[in-house]
Amino acid sequence: MNLRPKLRSPPLTALSIPSPPTSPLPYSSKSVLTKMPRKSLLRPTLVLAFLSLFALYSFLFYNPPNYNTNTSINLDNRSFRSVDDNKKVKIYMYDLPSRFTYGVIESYAEARGGETVGSDALLKYPGNQHSAEWYLFSDLNRPGDQRIDSALTRVMDPEEADLFYVPFFSSLSLVANPIRSATVNVSPNRTVYNDEQTQEALMEWLEEQVYWKRNNGWDHVFICQDPNALYKIIDRVKNGVLLVSDFGRLGANQASLVKDVILPYSHRINSYKGEIGLENRKSLLFFMGNRYRKEGGKIRDMLFQVLENEQEVIIKHGAQSRESRRMASQGMHTSKFCLHPAGDTPSACRLFDAIISLCVPVIVSDYIELPFEDVIDYRKIAIFLDTYTAVKPGSLVKLLRKVTPERILEFQKELKKVKRYFEYEEANGTVKEIWRQVSLKLPLIKLMSNRDKRIVLRDLTQPDCSCLCSNQSGVHTTL
Repeated sequence: MNLRPKLRSPPLTALSIPSPPTSPLPYSSKSVLTKMPRKSLLRPTLVLAFLSLFALYSFLFYNPPNYNTNTSINLDNRSFRSVDDNKKVKIYMYDLPSRFTYGVIESYAEARGGETVGSDALLKYPGNQHSAEWYLFSDLNRPGDQRIDSALTRVMDPEEADLFYVPFFSSLSLVANPIRSATVNVSPNRTVYNDEQTQEALMEWLEEQVYWKRNNGWDHVFICQDPNALYKIIDRVKNGVLLVSDFGRLGANQASLVKDVILPYSHRINSYKGEIGLENRKSLLFFMGNRYRKEGGKIRDMLFQVLENEQEVIIKHGAQSRESRRMASQGMHTSKFCLHPAGDTPSACRLFDAIISLCVPVIVSDYIELPFEDVIDYRKIAIFLDTYTAVKPGSLVKLLRKVTPERILEFQKELKKVKRYFEYEEANGTVKEIWRQVSLKLPLIKLMSNRDKRIVLRDLTQPDCSCLCSNQSGVHTTL
């Protein structure tokens, strides 16, 4: 069995805070005045007057053309008219063999004592933080008239498609068996599920498809939200658009912000339904999660050491369970700030739990990438602290106590505005925004597909100019 790729984030060290760039001096120059004959002013004056009248006429009387659309997309509190179906990006979803979709759900259930069911319709996808693969699959299976405001339209003829979606449940496949196959007691009538074999079988199936071969995979879309999902075949699908939670376990030659899309985790706690305010938020800071993590997540233990005895701070060690989710809901709904330290990779579900709780996230994760940054300014909804500052005894709490109630209410107001982007169940929420992000990749996909057909392939020791690496430079502290 191949070893899984290691984190590419640098090891935890004391980081210095970068100095802000120096602003350039204002430009100045001496103006040179020359005398002009009076008669030369007449023609420019007439032209200026004509242009002014034309601009006034256009403003008062011009009506923009009607493109005969009846739907809209709301982004960042602005309303944009969506294009008609003929102008939308067209996506074809492969009808994969059942073993890659519903078969994964069935194997997961059987490994936990579930009974075999006779129909796919009776299978229920298990709730987890990587449920995006189910929401996207379900969305594309909805009737077209229920998806009229989506940036993508599904086509049933692959010849019409701009993009091809591969709906393999890769994150669920990774955890389909709770125990490794070498140690589990296998029933004579049941074959133990194997994620690596399933990945290989998917690749064999895909490489037989004419549309995969046509553009070397550039126009294919894969979801691999768990940091280890598709790890066995990632080098064979890396040309495609990867839908990921972060780049923590992906190499610089495998994923980038240019071609891929960062997804939010699906939240595991109840969304906050109340209004903004501080009356019921008595705690200053809240965190509940595993204290001990690997790689970049070692920051958690250091934060526990400096925070666990602070007043008005609730910081608890706890694993995923129904009771811990209930306690986390209560804690986040009654705290002003919620801590988001790095986990095994730079991102974790607690950030998005905090957002839908209107609990101001305090992000201590130097190499984090965030979803939908073209429409969300995270400085308006979160506080960023570099690792070096956060682990100084007393520093983090001191900074948070200086934030005024008025500033916290501003954070909450902005959180409420963008909350829908992190709710997969919301009709105008996460799924719709993911597809919009995917649709924006099409020009690059066409460029890379054409470029790929004329360049000479060669081995490089470093990524070439077609790759933009993820955040390797750290963050600015925002307090």
